[in-house]
Amino acid sequence: IQVGLIGVGQMGTDILAQIDQMQGMQTSVVIDIEVNRVVEALNAAGCKAEIAVVKSVEEAHKAISEGKTAISDNWHIATQVPDVQAIIDSTGSPVIGTEIAVDCCEHKKHIIMMNVECDITVGPILKKLADKAGVIYSMGAGDEPAALMELYRFADSLGMEVVAAGKGKNNPLDVFSNPDALAAKAKDRNMSPYMLCEFVDGSKTAIEMASVSNATGLVPDVSGMHGPKATRDTIHQVFCPKSEGGVLNNKGVVEYAIGVHPGVFLVVTTDNPRLREALIQRDMGNGPYYQLFRPYHLCSIEVPLSVAQVVIYGESSGHPGQKLVSECVAVAKRNLKAGETLDGIGGFCYRVSIEKAEEAQSNKMVPAGLIKGAVLAKDVSQGTVIDYSMLESIPDNALSRMRKRMDEENQ
Repeated sequence: IQVGLIGVGQMGTDILAQIDQMQGMQTSVVIDIEVNRVVEALNAAGCKAEIAVVKSVEEAHKAISEGKTAISDNWHIATQVPDVQAIIDSTGSPVIGTEIAVDCCEHKKHIIMMNVECDITVGPILKKLADKAGVIYSMGAGDEPAALMELYRFADSLGMEVVAAGKGKNNPLDVFSNPDALAAKAKDRNMSPYMLCEFVDGSKTAIEMASVSNATGLVPDVSGMHGPKATRDTIHQVFCPKSEGGVLNNKGVVEYAIGVHPGVFLVVTTDNPRLREALIQRDMGNGPYYQLFRPYHLCSIEVPLSVAQVVIYGESSGHPGQKLVSECVAVAKRNLKAGETLDGIGGFCYRVSIEKAEEAQSNKMVPAGLIKGAVLAKDVSQGTVIDYSMLESIPDNALSRMRKRMDEENQ
């Protein structure tokens, strides 16, 4: 299997290292906006193949045919070179991710989307385009959404009722955090302070669980989810209906737990007395709620498994349905002033929260993926969800145009 990788940050470098250890798969084309970073990433990953810097699809094809790794700053080479069967988007940019996915469809490349911010904004229409093109649009194995999909497909196939699907929150939750406050910790962990802030302020949790929601039909029980404290032993006692001692108003929800990490979980139930007795015999507890727990998610290390899954079996590791079930919205972290230009997710201006899609749309809440670079038309107080009336306009780019198209098709 010939793979094209676009983006060689922390995750991309891990992918290079992992694929280099595997049989039957190789990273043939590696792209980044800085070619020197590609060289550094290949060296850090321990890749031994000879490197060829290329400037065209033809040069890339020649390099690959000679057993070399083609590298460039032009991502179109990866999506258009005939040798490559699957593309991994590890850019982290929703705008570029949209462009990459569209080009993959046009040139018949499978898409492994490590760009959850893009997926929760326009995933349904990208999946639709991939279907029409005869290629697979897939989450990347190892991230929480795909890891949860493994548990969900297992339980759903057995006819179990899914009460809650959730993840452990890996970092302390501070909804007002910003990159400056996290700069020292980010340096110690060799990561961008913006990326770390996206985790700490809860944005990444909302985004990941929205992706799961859109793939399964499960919904947030309340705005932003409950996010209670729990332990591995109490997950099924916490994420069950209030009438039975839990926190939930309804069954069939997405959630997260403070104090359970790493890993993802499902809380399930069944009304069948025989199966309840069988679950007791299998040491699952007395019920009626049972937990399925995956105590790890290896992020980029597992991503090559999605490549194999889409190429060999024609199956995704998870993907959105036809319409968004949940929407990610932007909540002001501080008092914002008219005329301010909003920064990105994990920045200083706003955090991401999760809402039911119908609620977000009826209240004209702006999808968080579209808001970077927008200018405020009025003052916005801390804790307020940003809606369209508060903005002068949304930046015109591939992502916003695709979102507009998706919304028009779903009307």
